[in-house]
Amino acid sequence: MRIVKWVGLGFGIVAIVLVIVIRGVMSPPQPPSSRLFVNGVVLSMDANDSVHEAVLIEADRIAAVGSNAEVEARVGDDVVVHDLAGRTLIPGFIDAHGHFPGSGLNEFGVDLNSPPIGGVRELDDAITALREKAAETNAGDWIFGFGYDDTLIAEKRHPTREDLDAASSEHPIFIMHVSGHMGVANSLALERAGIDASTPDPDGGVIVRDAETGALTGLLEENAAAPVQALAMDISILGFFRMVEAAAAEYARVGVTTAQSGGVDRRIAEGLVFAARLGLVPFRLELWPLFDQLGAELLAGDADADDFRTDRVRLGAIKIIADGSIQGYTGYLSEPYHVPFHGDAHYRGYPRLSRDELASWVRRYHEAGFRLAIHGNGDASIDDIIAAFRDAQRASPRKDPRLIVIHSQMARDDQLDAMLELGMTPSFFSAHTYYWGDRHWSTFMGPRRAARMSPTASALAKGLRFSVHLDTPVTPMDPLIAVWSTANRISTGGRVIGKDERVSPLQALRAVTIDAAWQIFREKELGSIEVGKLADLVVLSGNPLENVSAIRDLVVEHTLVGGVTIYER
Repeated sequence: MRIVKWVGLGFGIVAIVLVIVIRGVMSPPQPPSSRLFVNGVVLSMDANDSVHEAVLIEADRIAAVGSNAEVEARVGDDVVVHDLAGRTLIPGFIDAHGHFPGSGLNEFGVDLNSPPIGGVRELDDAITALREKAAETNAGDWIFGFGYDDTLIAEKRHPTREDLDAASSEHPIFIMHVSGHMGVANSLALERAGIDASTPDPDGGVIVRDAETGALTGLLEENAAAPVQALAMDISILGFFRMVEAAAAEYARVGVTTAQSGGVDRRIAEGLVFAARLGLVPFRLELWPLFDQLGAELLAGDADADDFRTDRVRLGAIKIIADGSIQGYTGYLSEPYHVPFHGDAHYRGYPRLSRDELASWVRRYHEAGFRLAIHGNGDASIDDIIAAFRDAQRASPRKDPRLIVIHSQMARDDQLDAMLELGMTPSFFSAHTYYWGDRHWSTFMGPRRAARMSPTASALAKGLRFSVHLDTPVTPMDPLIAVWSTANRISTGGRVIGKDERVSPLQALRAVTIDAAWQIFREKELGSIEVGKLADLVVLSGNPLENVSAIRDLVVEHTLVGGVTIYER
């Protein structure tokens, strides 16, 4: 999903200058010269999954790991000592795929999520929230809402443009579906975007029309939603910085030490680099350029990759979006959806890029030496991704490419085999089993296919290395929920979604630490507690290996990045 279009020229210059001056005279926080953690359960996530008692940090690196006695023998007089008192120390969590700073959307948008994330239970709840926002917004200004889920509200349908007109006809309104792959616009928003009944569907998108009258319903799917979403999310740089600060505080609080903004254009990338230099981002950040925007500029030589790097910010894989969202009925499947979409028993969703278009983009980027991360939910889309990469590897063989298949939600066994053969790696959205598992079981996939969603155990059995992620803000940033979901696979309704695809808590932890680091070629610096690695660490209130059902109840008590405390409970 795309999160925000950062615009810059309508902001308060004086305020920005003040921020720069204030940040400029402040030195960035420095770690103590020596820091010792003792009396803990240190889950190292090294190759042997070693467990230790103590860790010594010198400056920003891990200097010693071992028993209390072994590590204390290395300690000097100026050490800062932390008694873990039996608590657990683990490597910092790595956000394998998300959209930082999207969790800060409520700084300017209206949260329309339903339980268990938010409080919208029926359509009127959403309309009331939008109406309240309109009352405090100047007429003519955009109102943006996010997180609505048509399958969770009582009416079990998408809002219409008429519903949003009832909230306000004096404000253009756009609300984004929880999947991030579609949204609904009111009449004024459609007018502002130049969309009317005669507007053709774009490639890879649908402008939804009433089946009987042909009138616009307001619902825009996939590529059709992009122009309206860009207008609705056209915020000032100060608003963007507020998003960054809110999201950064949340990520630090839950133990994230490397975040990701997956699918950025030039403005978002520039904004995040600027924010990082001002000290607003206290952790490491991976930027994934969007393939047809910043990625295309990099490919053509119209952008310089060095402009988007700092000591904490890295330019990572090029992000391509091959299909949509299964819970939005736009994921591209090889078999029809379980409950037919609008009565069409043959409907399988659709790709955002044709197979030939996808193959062309993949080939060009691969030949040019770029790394790739491709969004694929449905198994038909994953077929296209595998075919495209197979052709690219034949034309330009590369050892250890680690192409990431983002979500890999409905990956079949033969596709996992192909990924292993080609040097591809899946990043599973395992928390789908919690947030949408019941509806995949009953509505989207049916019991047989739902049990196979996010097939982590199958991948592990084949020796296929993987990560797991939360796609924040699609779901809240909480890595312990990702770990809990991967190990338990229990839905909000209490149903086990595919018992055979459960993995151990240790393996689930590896998927958000060392294996997530490996996936982005950072395993030599991050992801495990080993001598010489960066001191990105998290203290947990208890041991996640002791009680699999209680993992999500654990609390992050301390987050360090490069030996510097960025959160302490």
